[in-house]
Amino acid sequence: MKVTVVGAGNVGATCANVLAHNEVANEVVLVDIKEGVAEGKALDMWETSPINLYDSRITGSTNDYEKTAGSEVVVITSGIPRKPGMSRDDLIATNAGIVKSVTENVVKHSPDAKIVVVANPLDVMTYQAFLSSKKDSREVFGMAGILDTARYRSFLAMELNVSPKDIQAVLMGGHGDTMVPLPRYTTVGGIPVTELISKEKLDSIVERTKFGGGEIVKLLGTSAWYAPGAAAAQMVEAIVKDQKRVFPVCSWLQGEYGMKDLYLGVPVVLGKNGIERIIELDLNDDEKGLLEDSAKSVKSVLEVLDGMDI
Repeated sequence: MKVTVVGAGNVGATCANVLAHNEVANEVVLVDIKEGVAEGKALDMWETSPINLYDSRITGSTNDYEKTAGSEVVVITSGIPRKPGMSRDDLIATNAGIVKSVTENVVKHSPDAKIVVVANPLDVMTYQAFLSSKKDSREVFGMAGILDTARYRSFLAMELNVSPKDIQAVLMGGHGDTMVPLPRYTTVGGIPVTELISKEKLDSIVERTKFGGGEIVKLLGTSAWYAPGAAAAQMVEAIVKDQKRVFPVCSWLQGEYGMKDLYLGVPVVLGKNGIERIIELDLNDDEKGLLEDSAKSVKSVLEVLDGMDI
């Protein structure tokens, strides 16, 4: 059983580390374009195995995709962050080119792999991977909702002074400030969250969740990596172990929620075949409106990519 993580930066390395520590696969392959980085980080991780008592082998590779052959799941974290003076379109073009190249190499050596995209801008990079892979859309999807939901749940746990283990929530829509948290589907130990917290405080937590990534950037001067890496690893584990977990996942919609030809965050059942099915919630009018607004925002970005010759 082999899992590959492409991109040995902070997010990719964290994902690989979590996968190895949890013994999700027999072998975890870390790939990066920068000479020696993947090999060095993989070796450092492997040297923790006698301390943390795991035996998943971690290997690193500089741009050698032959070492990834036969992977059951591939996580793509490759891409560059937006730099000062760089337009949104420039970022899309640059990262789409990277994701296209990575995806083609991945599929060449692991044609049956499920592909989890973490590269940003998330929704449009997942779309690019889908186009480049020529695979069934159920096998190409993005990680965003698990991260956003984790932030939402962690903020609620702090406010309510309860264990985050007991908080369940659903979050939909695009990855960014148009995401759609759903307090109506949020529970604490089975108790509706609306019975435990004021509307004003809940609304402020929802707003904090929408800009959770930006909060980390302001504090660190760079993007988050522990939570995104762990979120991607959780998706991989659900696939490899065929857990049939219900997660919010960036998925290709073909009529669900009245939307078509669009990658958007929705609840799904995740198992060995990738997206086993998309769950359609009975949204009220306000929730539908928010989801439609989010979809319009995401669609406009996908159309930018469609207009590029990549």
